Amino acid sequence: MSVAVIRARTLSALGFLRLAAASCVALFLVVTSGAFVRLTGSGLGCENWPSCGDKPYPEQGFHAFVEFGNRMVALVGIVLTLVTWLASRRVAGLSGYARWGALAAFLVAAAQIPMGGITIALDLHPLAVMTHFLLGLAVVAFSVIVVLEAWSLVGGLATPAGSRWLRLVVTWIGLPVCAALVVTGAVATASGPHPGSSDDVERLGVAITETVYVHVRVAAAFGIGVLVAGWLLWRLRDTHPGIVRLWGLLLGVLVAQAILGEVQYRSALPWGLVLAHVFLAATIWSSSLALAWVLWRPPAALTRK
Repeated sequence: MSVAVIRARTLSALGFLRLAAASCVALFLVVTSGAFVRLTGSGLGCENWPSCGDKPYPEQGFHAFVEFGNRMVALVGIVLTLVTWLASRRVAGLSGYARWGALAAFLVAAAQIPMGGITIALDLHPLAVMTHFLLGLAVVAFSVIVVLEAWSLVGGLATPAGSRWLRLVVTWIGLPVCAALVVTGAVATASGPHPGSSDDVERLGVAITETVYVHVRVAAAFGIGVLVAGWLLWRLRDTHPGIVRLWGLLLGVLVAQAILGEVQYRSALPWGLVLAHVFLAATIWSSSLALAWVLWRPPAALTRK
């Protein structure tokens, strides 16, 4: 749907939900394609940013095509966040959370453009690469909120789930621990054998054994928290069965991530497994945020068996 059409008429709730979901999927692909660039050593594949050599597009070379491909995927993601934000202003009854979330997603996604240039200008300094990645997860987070609010508009909004203290604990303890899990994972990757380019790239100067040591312990703390949350959320199985199913999804992905993490570490971190690990990390972050959000503002669909 073009921007002109969106500006000309009101968009239905279902149409906006589809648009928001498409934007969210695209942003997941942006995070994954960015990781693919790094793990294939293509981070400096295009010289003279924002061009790719002497021209705006790559002429030859695997690394150049990979880096340019990531730029195109990111461009699609940015355009979709822009269209989603514009569309949010044309949807009757849409919550302020969705409209502000859509605007935040677009602004942070747009900020990725100069951040990408800075990352290349700094020759893929690990702190710049980590910032680039974490900003990508922030965009995904905002897009998840927009999707959930759009879903509530389509099917209705139910009353908050569980007790207030449970919602506060999941939000203000669970989410920060999940964020720490993602950040320590990014630090571990920055200390690993994938600097992002075949050129000489500066590293963090911290042994991967040390960063993994911290990351594993944060993962254990988060895993225990997820189990405890599941025990508490089980009481909602009759009133909010969809929330319990969402928790089950989070637990399943977390178990798969733990197994994958152990296998990749013992296999000397092959880039394909690391790429899958990054995708699952984004899924865990999104699922955790979604779980915390729907405790406060559950779509009515989550109350049906």
